[in-house]
Amino acid sequence: MTFQNIPLVSWSNGTVMIGVFALVCIGLIIALLLLVNGGSKKKES
Repeated sequence: MTFQNIPLVSWSNGTVMIGVFALVCIGLIIALLLLVNGGSKKKES
């Protein structure tokens, strides 16, 4: 009966890691978009 109170899965560490990974992915996408759109454009004469 004492083993019923022990949780089998701890979700706190996994949710924090998923949140950090999502923030890193969003940051990389924003950096990529800034690099693609912010490039210097050459004038053709």
